[in-house]
Amino acid sequence: MMNGGIIVSKWKVVATAVTFGKADLEPINRLKAIGCEVITNSVGRPLTESEMIAAARDADALIVGNDKVTGVIIRSCPKLKVIAKHGVGIDGIDIETAAQCGVVVTNAPGVNSHEVADLAFGLLHMLSRGLYIANEATKRGDWVKPMGVGLWGKTIGIVGVGKIGLATAHRAIGYNMNILGFDCIQRPEATAIGIQYVALENLLQQSDFVSLHLPLTKETRNILDQPRLGLLRSGSILINTARSQLVDYEVLHQALLDGRMSGYGTDVYDTEPPQLHPMFKLKNVIVTPHLGGTCFESNIRMGNTAVDNVIAVLKECIPPNRIDPNPNRLP
Repeated sequence: MMNGGIIVSKWKVVATAVTFGKADLEPINRLKAIGCEVITNSVGRPLTESEMIAAARDADALIVGNDKVTGVIIRSCPKLKVIAKHGVGIDGIDIETAAQCGVVVTNAPGVNSHEVADLAFGLLHMLSRGLYIANEATKRGDWVKPMGVGLWGKTIGIVGVGKIGLATAHRAIGYNMNILGFDCIQRPEATAIGIQYVALENLLQQSDFVSLHLPLTKETRNILDQPRLGLLRSGSILINTARSQLVDYEVLHQALLDGRMSGYGTDVYDTEPPQLHPMFKLKNVIVTPHLGGTCFESNIRMGNTAVDNVIAVLKECIPPNRIDPNPNRLP
């Protein structure tokens, strides 16, 4: 391809994100249209460290999903210019090493907010009405009607009031819910739709249902520990479409066994595919394979946003969704 009249080698883009370009080939075709060689994931799961190094050793760009992009991987790819997350959360990427190596990191904020919020409410419906019991019983020929609880007029606590948390709140409005929110930033658009910001402890004590939408950071890891999980109302339901490491699994498991909690629904795990925790065998635990953002519409949005970021960096422009490697620096 030509760059300022000089012939340069073709850019190589390695997309390890399992669903990149799955709904539509548009994102892949856009890269090919500017002369990129595009390699996609052929194994249907996140790559291991050694697999990613082998695939991306001579790559100019990485488009990643739920893969762990370690410092070893980054240092093993000397041509790498950009790591574009095919999604939002970047906790699996070694941001510090990327910055040291001059590699730009980007993400795709807001591209799947409504789809994840849809799933959060879908899991809540299944648990609150015992639909998982009714489904299995009816299929085997039994006639079982679980005595669930309704959603109308209940209190929902939204932990993390970003784009996905706000989308979840909009759905809660349709159920006439009292909406409590916890976040380190109190957004005017949240209070405008009726979210009442409270301390996390108060949220847990007052909510019938709790939905997690926090990023994973040093501050949020195990934010629902033993003391805080102990504050949950008897019969409460916890939904986690954010990150598994926000919750102390052993304490949660015991609370479900004791009957203090009615259910847990999750779409996120420490590793993918996950090691099956004993808690997953409980009937009132619903697990889905991290499909919150996996819809036709959101898949195209994620792919095109990742491609926007990659093309900008390869053309030596500022990408639209660059991650600041020093978010806490003074202005």
